[in-house]
Amino acid sequence: MKKLLVIIFLAASISSFAQTKNFIDQNYIEVTGKAEMEVVPDRIYIKVLLSESDSKNRVSVPELEEKLIKKLKKIGIDLEKDVFIKDMASNIKFHMLAKNKIYLSKEYQVIAKDGKTVAEIFLGLEEVGISNVSIEKVENSKIEEYRKEVKINAIKAAKEKAIFLANAIKQEAGRAIFIGENNFGNPTFESNNIRIRGASTLLGRKSIDEPLQNFEFEKIKLESTIMCRFVLK
Repeated sequence: MKKLLVIIFLAASISSFAQTKNFIDQNYIEVTGKAEMEVVPDRIYIKVLLSESDSKNRVSVPELEEKLIKKLKKIGIDLEKDVFIKDMASNIKFHMLAKNKIYLSKEYQVIAKDGKTVAEIFLGLEEVGISNVSIEKVENSKIEEYRKEVKINAIKAAKEKAIFLANAIKQEAGRAIFIGENNFGNPTFESNNIRIRGASTLLGRKSIDEPLQNFEFEKIKLESTIMCRFVLK
């Protein structure tokens, strides 16, 4: 019985070696296909910190919260879908800033769809005395679909390159026998990498009623590089 198992194992090993050898011995052409795409961010995450210490005349957090909600509603933000309280376990935090002085703070996250809305939020909140506002990150809601599309375009580019090069020596590029992808990670922009065109015009405006021009976020760049080997006929 042991002898039979050894024979079967040896036969399987020889078969595996033969398949590997046949794969290596095949004539093939190796090429790399690349593709890029730029998409506009449609989910801009804004951090809003309500704090008694940041407000004039020490307005209470509940009062600031009321002003925040009222202003966001006026701008057109969906309060149920795009406004969140951060850290629900302790949504009101206490800060000891000086002896015998305790201030409260509460953090919100607001999601905007475009640069114009972001500008309206910044200016609108400034008007009601809320100035601790910052952009955390930007994303695109269909990023997975776009990522797949870029990968498809990259492998198509590899095939086209293989056909072109093979034809140059009067041969043909057949089926793929190897496909390898270089992964560049998830494309998201964190706060320290976000670039905004027209930010200076936003800072120079005195009112939300002034026309806003050329205020937009840098596009998210997607890249894909795929290495392929095609049978060379």
